[in-house]
Amino acid sequence: MALRNVAIIAHVDHGKTTLVDELFKQSGTFRENQRVEERAMDSNDLEKERGITILAKCTSVEWNGLRINIVDTPGHADFGAEVERILSMVDGVILLVDAAEGPMPQTKFVTGKALSLGLKPIVVVNKIDRGDARPDEVLDEVFELFMALDASDEQLDFPHLFASGRGGFAGETADVREGTLEPLFKLIRDHVPAPDLDASGDFTMLATLLDRDNFLGRILTGRVESGTLEVGAPIKALDVSGKQVEVGRATKIFGFQGLERVPTDKAAAGDIIAIAGLTTATVSNTICDPVVTEPLEARPIDPPTLSMTFAVNDSPFAGQDGDKVQSRVIRDRLEKEAEGNVAIRITESNEKDAFEVAGRGELQLGVLIETMRREGFELSISRPRVLFRDGESGREEPYETVVVDVDDEFSGTVVEKMALRKAEMTDMRPSGGGKTRLTFSAPSRGLIGYHGEFLSDTRGTGIMNRVFEKYGPHKGQITGRQNGVLISMEQGQAVPYALNALEDRGILFVSPGDPLYQGMVIGENAKPQDLEVNPLKSKQLTNFRASGKDEGIRLTPPRRMTLEQAIAYIQDDELVEVTPKAIRIRKRYLDPHERKKAARKGEGA
Repeated sequence: MALRNVAIIAHVDHGKTTLVDELFKQSGTFRENQRVEERAMDSNDLEKERGITILAKCTSVEWNGLRINIVDTPGHADFGAEVERILSMVDGVILLVDAAEGPMPQTKFVTGKALSLGLKPIVVVNKIDRGDARPDEVLDEVFELFMALDASDEQLDFPHLFASGRGGFAGETADVREGTLEPLFKLIRDHVPAPDLDASGDFTMLATLLDRDNFLGRILTGRVESGTLEVGAPIKALDVSGKQVEVGRATKIFGFQGLERVPTDKAAAGDIIAIAGLTTATVSNTICDPVVTEPLEARPIDPPTLSMTFAVNDSPFAGQDGDKVQSRVIRDRLEKEAEGNVAIRITESNEKDAFEVAGRGELQLGVLIETMRREGFELSISRPRVLFRDGESGREEPYETVVVDVDDEFSGTVVEKMALRKAEMTDMRPSGGGKTRLTFSAPSRGLIGYHGEFLSDTRGTGIMNRVFEKYGPHKGQITGRQNGVLISMEQGQAVPYALNALEDRGILFVSPGDPLYQGMVIGENAKPQDLEVNPLKSKQLTNFRASGKDEGIRLTPPRRMTLEQAIAYIQDDELVEVTPKAIRIRKRYLDPHERKKAARKGEGA
């Protein structure tokens, strides 16, 4: 059977799921009456909410004797290494763009990677039956995007279709309103090259994705680069340098059919398969016949650049929301995560009941914390720290290449803010449509917590992509948060009268009736120092009441922080308390005497 391997790139809500479901239906992968509950793409709750694909997934359809493997791609730079590995499995990409919204930031990062690897995209302008659709303009915008991403002449001459995933039709002109998706199937067949690989050599496969199954253990997914593999055959794993990782047997081989992994007896060059049977092999390893000595070329896994401490929740409210609060349960969950997620590294911390979790960025670790929170875990999370190393010139820290697209009017503000964070501008060019593209080399340390500020500075229109660049010389002191915080002195429920009196002191994070405890951060002080306050103080009652004094108190709505905002906001002497129902900021030491003692010790050190 003829074979095509393609990756699909699309922003959230641009119709990827619906289009793929329709491809399944029209190819006969699903019966007409079959209810498709679990969708192929963005099946995880967090992915749906955040509008990002976090986990790459493989699906497959068959049409007229042609087998098409479709691989979904994560769109965020924290998952950048995964994107490059996934694109190495395919021979073509489909870029799906909403006919009203046009190309969006999420798609830009992955499209750039696909173009730099020499893949020739097929562009599908979807949702052309929307009332506000502007298909021809959107096609021009895609062309401009490709120009900005330095596409070759061949890539700029891309084939395109206009489609409606919901309507189940596609055509070559924007006025198409009926038909089937046959034009898309044909375009994949004619435009995407078949895998040009050696089926007669020794078996080799590059592990691209790692999954864990409770019954089968580790499952490694990748594309067979040469030879064939049968169930039960001996295999081994080599690391990037060619060193043997382990020897074993292919106890199970799976192909993909629709959304399912289906067992198969044999796989040949070009097939995307999943293998069970190895216990320590991981992503970027070459899985191969025992006679092979040279590993396949692989991108090394990007080193973790950021770490946070995950500790048990020891606040006075511990155990009220979640049922997973012991350090043993937290350790088991983190070890399970590290087994399936190659970009994360777990080590025991010097602190009691705490673990150091190192990863690629704030978003990636934020996703892990949010996932655990939903599973019923309670945690105390520290401020993110970058991982330094000793280099030739002394202490070195991680740098990132930051590419920013902003409206021209905001470029000055961004340049100024990035300079404060010790970033150096390496390029500045107009990117069309009144926008400027700025490129910086910035220490990762300076970028912690900047994204939220960046979005407010650019009124939500700015786009920022970050990619690990190198380890470079330590840049010295970077200014952090300028303001102190308001700390509760008491435990109980916040009182409107007290909060009203505190409004002059700064910005509040809590509302009347919120449960508080001693040492909890309830707001930001307008001054640089921390201030202990009493948010439980109620009004003195007297027998004489002056008229006009008792009108309802009107409070400014509090500033509510998301998990990422809270993690980016805290200082080294603060923690974020994360439970299934709440996100609170607190001081590391809740008792004021302990805090003073720790501050004196810190000054002495």
